[in-house]
Amino acid sequence: MGDRLTATRWTAVKIPFTKLHGNGNDFILIDEYDELVIPDPMKGEFAASFCDRHFGIGADGVLYLSKAQSTGDLTMRLFQPDQSEAEMCGNGIRCFVKYAFDHHHVGEKCVIETKAGLIPVAIRYIDDDFMADVLMPDPAFDRSAIPATGTGEYKENIAGYEVYAVNTGVPHAVIFIDDVVSVALETVAPAIRNNSSFPEGANVDFVEKNGEDSLRIRTYERGIEGETLSCGTGATASAAIAHKIGMVGETVHIDTEGGPLIIRVGKETHLEGPASTVFTGVIEF
Repeated sequence: MGDRLTATRWTAVKIPFTKLHGNGNDFILIDEYDELVIPDPMKGEFAASFCDRHFGIGADGVLYLSKAQSTGDLTMRLFQPDQSEAEMCGNGIRCFVKYAFDHHHVGEKCVIETKAGLIPVAIRYIDDDFMADVLMPDPAFDRSAIPATGTGEYKENIAGYEVYAVNTGVPHAVIFIDDVVSVALETVAPAIRNNSSFPEGANVDFVEKNGEDSLRIRTYERGIEGETLSCGTGATASAAIAHKIGMVGETVHIDTEGGPLIIRVGKETHLEGPASTVFTGVIEF
């Protein structure tokens, strides 16, 4: 595999890491609070190598934790298996703050600096179960903010589907269908994800209304180029669009393949869900 790191690139190196997941959306976390561990030009390459589930640790992305650069408490960066850097991740930030809280980097309330802006988070444990309430970026419906070509709000027909779009930290294309189980996501989503109307691409969410204020979603994520078990920004995007068109109320229960999330929309947009530590380890060369 050509993009995997080799021992010749990393001689006599020991890299501690922690593996976490938010509803099955899993991440490798590298703690750079005290010192730089992975040089910035190599962060994407590191992600490509160690996110690989056959030749690496296996993950949907690598989270890098460092001291705040401006007014937040910490800085979060996320690199994906295709070596790209994502602006934000709703499940990733919950994993990030769980690690940060457990390692005494932050208290029960904190503000995390991301490429999508400052993200406030409230943390709590219910017995041994970790939960985080994330104040998400305001959903951006205008095409210029998604970004998407054209003007006004986005609603297009692509590959035979009626597609809405919104940015909830990253761009999302949202499609409502009757049955998300039956859709061949890996087959139909790439045409939407790569549509020319999305100059930076888009994550793709297929959404089914399965209750009065409940949605079931499946998400195909850019950068991973495949389906993930859960997507926090996708859950937020789906709830935001569904609320905007009158499908659901202000508190929306989201069923992802990896577990439930709660989205609250209105004057503010909140994402609430769990995160879990899977294991810790050391990469040695």
